[in-house]
Formats: sequence, structure tokens, C-alpha cells
Amino acid sequence: MTEFFLIAKISALDGKNGFLKIEPFSDFSDRFSKLGKIYVDFFGDKKELFVEEVRKKKSSWSIRIKNFFSEEECSLLLGKDIFVDSENVFPLPENTFFIHDLMGSKVFRNNELVGKIVDVLRTAANDVYVLNDEKGNEILIPALISLIESFDPITKIMVLTPGDELYYDED
Repeated sequence: MTEFFLIAKISALDGKNGFLKIEPFSDFSDRFSKLGKIYVDFFGDKKELFVEEVRKKKSSWSIRIKNFFSEEECSLLLGKDIFVDSENVFPLPENTFFIHDLMGSKVFRNNELVGKIVDVLRTAANDVYVLNDEKGNEILIPALISLIESFDPITKIMVLTPGDELYYDED
């Protein structure tokens, strides 16, 4: 079974020449300049599409998909998520993790379960892991390599460096 990875969302038409503006979900924007084959979800089925051209305008990206020329054809893709298959996943640098690998991971510190990762917040400074502990309390932990002793995406186990303080949500 093919595994798919979410990389972007089609957010708007970009002119009348078949280009679609995309909202990247990747920290590695260079990956978009090399897009060839993508998948878009239509009613629960991933349809394979081919990217004809990619354009970068300042900090935004646009793509043109083969056989989608008119505004009417392109409007069918608005709001759709863009996926790649496991063969086309962008290789991550060392100590960088996919969000889907982090989700549901158990986090330990000082040999005790802190909680499970339920969300990853993206902030200007750094990402923040949102954990729920066994009592349902929300714990926020900055996603800094200096705080992570180890992470295994297969077993979904993260071990934090030893210490005393954790970051609880005030609510």
C-alpha cells in the first residue's frame, strides 16, 4: 500500500494561464522546484497528477498541472491538499522529523511518561510540541534539539534531556 505525505494546499488561482498558488506545509521550500508527480485527494482517492511548471514569486509558489488549463478546470483543484508518495519524500536533515512521525509519540523525561504529542505548533522562533498528559493537561515543549535526547519514529518514543521544568498551558 502506498503511503502519502501532505506537502501543500492549493489556495488560489494565479492568473488565467493555469497556474495555481500553493500554501507549502514544508520547511524545505526548495522541494517545490523539483516537483514532478503529485497526488490530490478526490473523494477519498488519491489521483496522480503531473506538474508541468513551477514558479516562485518572492516567498510564494505556484504550479501548473498538466491538462488543467482553464480557470474552470483549475477551480476544481482549489482547496485541495497536495501529497507526494514515499518515493518522492524530501530527505530530511539530521535531527529533523516529519510531523506525522511525531504525532502520537510518547514523550519521556527522567524515565517518566510526560505525555503524548497531539499537535505541533509552528511559530516564528521554533516549533512547539503540544502534549497531553495522563490527566488531560496540555504541556507545551519547544521543539529544540537541545531538549531532545532521542527520538525513534518507528516506536514513536521521544526522550527529553533530564531536567526539572516543563511548560504547561495556563488554561
